[in-house]
Amino acid sequence: MAEVAVDAIPVYRRLIGRLLERAEAAKPVKSIEPPLTESHLGDSIWAVTGEDQAQVDVLSQQARYATVEIAFRENFYSLLATTSIDQPAFIQIWNLLDIISIFSDNEQCEPGLIFWLIEELLDSQTIDSCRKVFDYLESRREQNTKKHFKQKSLIILRSCNELLRRLSRAEDTVFCGRVFIFLFQSFPLGDKSSVNLRGEYHTENVTTFDEIAKLAVQNENIDIDGDEKDLLSTASEPMKVDESQTPIGAGIQVNSQDSGILPKLTVSKVIDGDLTEKVDLNDLYPKFWTLQAYFSAPTKVFDSQHFASFKSGLEATLLTFRNVTTDLEGQGSLRNSEDVRKSAKRKRTMDGAEIASNFNPKYLTSRDLFDLEVSDTAFRRHVLVQALILLDFMLSLTPKAKARLADLTNKSVLYGFVLGEEDAQWATEMRKAIEEYLQEGLGGKFYYRMVDTVLSRDKNWVRWKAEGCPLIERPPVSVKEYLGAREHATKLYANKRLRPSPMGSLDLKFLSEGESTTKFERLKEPDRSDTPNPESFMMGIMDDELDIDMAQSKEDKENATRAKASKIWRMLRLSSRSKLSVFDQIEDGKNIKILFEAPKTATESANTTNEPEQGQANAEEKVEKEGTPADASNTADAQDRSATVT
Repeated sequence: MAEVAVDAIPVYRRLIGRLLERAEAAKPVKSIEPPLTESHLGDSIWAVTGEDQAQVDVLSQQARYATVEIAFRENFYSLLATTSIDQPAFIQIWNLLDIISIFSDNEQCEPGLIFWLIEELLDSQTIDSCRKVFDYLESRREQNTKKHFKQKSLIILRSCNELLRRLSRAEDTVFCGRVFIFLFQSFPLGDKSSVNLRGEYHTENVTTFDEIAKLAVQNENIDIDGDEKDLLSTASEPMKVDESQTPIGAGIQVNSQDSGILPKLTVSKVIDGDLTEKVDLNDLYPKFWTLQAYFSAPTKVFDSQHFASFKSGLEATLLTFRNVTTDLEGQGSLRNSEDVRKSAKRKRTMDGAEIASNFNPKYLTSRDLFDLEVSDTAFRRHVLVQALILLDFMLSLTPKAKARLADLTNKSVLYGFVLGEEDAQWATEMRKAIEEYLQEGLGGKFYYRMVDTVLSRDKNWVRWKAEGCPLIERPPVSVKEYLGAREHATKLYANKRLRPSPMGSLDLKFLSEGESTTKFERLKEPDRSDTPNPESFMMGIMDDELDIDMAQSKEDKENATRAKASKIWRMLRLSSRSKLSVFDQIEDGKNIKILFEAPKTATESANTTNEPEQGQANAEEKVEKEGTPADASNTADAQDRSATVT
């Protein structure tokens, strides 16, 4: 069988040669884009026809995979050895990888073959050439990871990690970011390949710093002032790191510095506007860089001595950061012009495809640079964010926090240590103080909001890891569930048959076509369209008055009163057009009949007006005939009153 497989290698070698010629004709552009597909090369491009078919048909699947892989590797190595990535002819490598991708998607070769060859291609190229290879990977990411990703995942992870080891985090920051983004986009969100399940810490991240040696001046001819004499008088042995207080494997190395006495750099500490004391950066320097040991191995704070050292170092650091701008603010203005000039010079001398950004994942620890680093806002924020991460870790070890994680499965990230109440209170207060400090200054609130958002989401990832990393993505909906849900939704939203007369509805028969004409004619009847006569309300008013007199209850009487008032109002409204002059003779609905009396003529009106005058004249005439004086009447009235009194 092995001999048959070897004999079939030339068959696939010729097939690959024909496919490369067809790809060159279908894609004359000498660039990575666009990718080759089956539509460019034809259907079933892996099929062998003619005399070669007999040699291929006898092969098993495993033998065919091995034969195809050998043929592809021969072409790949041949092209890679004779072509540079900067030459236009290197397009044949990209075409060959596209052909391998088509074979892989159709299960005609090993699924991971394309990434095996890309891994070797990355190993054979320089960093600048690897950027071009990564251009190809990014352009084909969806196509190459769509099928058989499980067989390709480990190869992708291994090749990307090997590339990241070659890159400098400081100089190739952008390229490192592209690699990480490619991994994040390729792997699913809940994939365990990038999860630290056992909670191991990066103790290999070693932080070295200088030893501040306070040596005596050997040269007697050097003149020193009073401050330096005091410093020399208190000189002691060179600084040594106490191994009992240094975490094992914490990554601390101390470099001695014998060049001479370092100047005593100080930062003013201001309280309530008064300059009270000086903070010595020489004393802070070893405490500050010792904190990195606890950041790289947080479990070291479980020891009481280490925890005390961490507390003192963090408190001194925050105290210095709070007051650092007092003395350095004036120095910054002096350095401003010089820094601008130097930065402009660096920009002019820089050339290349990529310029390193301000981000530096590893700060320099030289004592000569410490005062400049402390004056940098980005440096202070970077260190305090590390402190926030460690404080959150410590607060997750309180009894209350551990009770919420007691039932989780991944015990490797759950620790038996319990943080005491006093230490927990200190951690809470220190975290609050750091939060307040990060919110100060230009853009401080925005910066802290971003940090707080990241740390809050990180807590969710920690819990997910402690739960054993359950699947985040949900399984696809089955056909049965989909059909059942669709049927149920159809029943809910289907048109239901209405009742002939729904409950509480009105009779709508008058809207039918048969009665529409009759109803319209009824609206034209005189009693509905003509204005009524005011006299037509009089009979109704009389009936209402009778109902008021005969009412047996208060409610019946009120109803009759309202009905009477309504009829009176409508009658007065209709009468206002012709009988408005007699409205002053109507008092509160009384004497309404005057509206229906015939109007008097001019003679009757004159007679009515003269009646009082005529009556007075007749009375005077009667008095004259009877001879009754005016005082006689008064005498008669007096007699009547006296008789009444008697």
